[in-house]
Amino acid sequence: MSHHGTDGGGSVDALSVLELLAQQAPPERLAELLDGAREAGRPAAELAHLERAVQLATGVAQSLARREQRGLALDALADTVRDLTHPYDLDGLLRLIVRRARRLLDLDLACVTLRDAHGTRVLHSSEGGLTVLDPAGCTAALEREGLGGLVHVLGGPAWTEDYLTDDRFPHVPAVDRLVRDEGLRAVLAVPLRIGDTVLGLLYGGDRRARRFADGELGLLAPLADLAAVATEKAGLLDQTRAEVTELEQDSSRARTALTRMRYIGEAHGRIMNLVLSGGDLLGVAKTAGDALDACVLVRDPGGRTLAAAGEVPAFDEDAVAKASLDAHAGRRPVRAPAGDDTPRAGAPAQTWVAPVIAGSEDLGVLVVSAATPLTGEDERLLELAAQSVAFLLLMQRSTAVAEGPVRDELLDDLLAEPQHAPQQIAQRARRLGIDLRKPHVLVVARPEGGEQGRAVVWASSYAYRMAGLKTVQGGCIVLLLPGVDASAAAKAVSAELAPLLGHPVSVGAAGPGWSPDSVARLSQEAMRCLDAMSALGGAGAAASVDDLGFLGLLLSDDHDVDGFIESAIGPVLDYDAERFTDLTRTLEAYFASGASPTNAAEALHVHPNTVSRRLERIGELLGTEWQKPGQVLEVQLALRLQRTRDVLARRRTALVADPE
Repeated sequence: MSHHGTDGGGSVDALSVLELLAQQAPPERLAELLDGAREAGRPAAELAHLERAVQLATGVAQSLARREQRGLALDALADTVRDLTHPYDLDGLLRLIVRRARRLLDLDLACVTLRDAHGTRVLHSSEGGLTVLDPAGCTAALEREGLGGLVHVLGGPAWTEDYLTDDRFPHVPAVDRLVRDEGLRAVLAVPLRIGDTVLGLLYGGDRRARRFADGELGLLAPLADLAAVATEKAGLLDQTRAEVTELEQDSSRARTALTRMRYIGEAHGRIMNLVLSGGDLLGVAKTAGDALDACVLVRDPGGRTLAAAGEVPAFDEDAVAKASLDAHAGRRPVRAPAGDDTPRAGAPAQTWVAPVIAGSEDLGVLVVSAATPLTGEDERLLELAAQSVAFLLLMQRSTAVAEGPVRDELLDDLLAEPQHAPQQIAQRARRLGIDLRKPHVLVVARPEGGEQGRAVVWASSYAYRMAGLKTVQGGCIVLLLPGVDASAAAKAVSAELAPLLGHPVSVGAAGPGWSPDSVARLSQEAMRCLDAMSALGGAGAAASVDDLGFLGLLLSDDHDVDGFIESAIGPVLDYDAERFTDLTRTLEAYFASGASPTNAAEALHVHPNTVSRRLERIGELLGTEWQKPGQVLEVQLALRLQRTRDVLARRRTALVADPE
């Protein structure tokens, strides 16, 4: 009976164990079954059989649990494989890898390091840390030996149960500090390998002492291999994207440049059509300015503006002059230096200067004020515009030379006295585009040495360009030019002709005149001015009759006494008339007393300080150099002429009042 009882009890116990095993009961239930049998006083043989059954069932349960865990891990690995097939950038991919590594091995912390282009291992991504990881410090540490170095020695994964107490590898202070701050003990490192090339390392850490089984490493190693392949592909994808982006940018720049070049070609075509159809400098400047979205000035070699298109800003003339020299030296457009000072309001953002050259001859410059930077294509258009201006100037010169005899003959007839057939002369002038009823000045230029031929050719072009006339008389070049400022005209002719010839040119001018009849008179005054300058040792200078002061009064035919008085002491006369002061009488007393303020004060019956204050006021009105010998002579002469004019006026008034 005992045998059967034992067998029956054993069968029941074995069946209970199998039922718990089938129910996947926790190990505690098996332990409770065994404890219950012991408490029931079961025979020793039955207890032994039950203990053996529980032991076997526990082993089976653990095996099933490991198999289930491995299955879950394989599922996670499969999910990772699927995820890695999706496009990721490198940072997103590395975040996915460390997240899955923590899930596979139930790690507290995971991170990835990759080698950069210089071969340095750099911390790229981490997850699970309690502190903020310092990439710079970790990078410096990982560059030296440590658990990562042990990976390279072993040629595969390496791990330690307790990192800080493991002496199999040299410890790096920065990594030890990181492990201590994070509270880590178990650490493992798995290489990210493609063939024989190690791209980086996958690190995992646990805050409890732990031994990593071969099965766990067997799960993490494939993940690392997959991560290495995906990382390489992600890098290649990023590189490809960057190359595609660069190619798109290059293509966009090429399309933009092509469009700009096409636009520049069309703009140059418009400029050349304008030149060939008889356009002028202003039209060329406007067309170039529209194409460049800038203000364009055409200047002659002397710096005088021949045409301006757009709103002209305040240029830094010193910078423009320097850029002009550089442009002619290099025969290409040059940007004017911006300077060190803060830009003035209204000043251009960029100023460019392009040389206008025909062979070796300097014809001037184009000055361009652009609100936005010019591109390389814009510089090319600026160069082409300068060439077009040079071509137009040469065409004008050729036209001037072709029309030279006709224009010279007209000016010769205007200079002749008496004039023949004034109506015919006026008609001839209109056919040449010259209106003699508008103000004009006459300029006489005499080259001081050298051949005259080059000066004559220049004069023909200059007169044509300025809508004037030119002829040659007595070895001098005679120019009839539109305008009212004879002095400025003389200086402009000298500034352009003298550098061209390479030797001094004496220039005299007179005007303005307002009719054809005035041309001969202006010519005589200009010649007298030229002769007077030569007699005074002023060869090579440029001046007008008005510039010579009282000498101009003597040289002019109309003897403009009023004009001379106004230019010499006009501000003083106006001051006295407006404020009822005695500055004029003070001046007369001052000169009469030998330029003595004290004697002048006695003559005027005022205090010497009063005379001194009046003289200071006169200096403010006439300029600080009014007592220099040249100007003081004109002031004294003007005072005498004014006094004489007042006396004569009083006499005329008296005769009208009392004819007898």
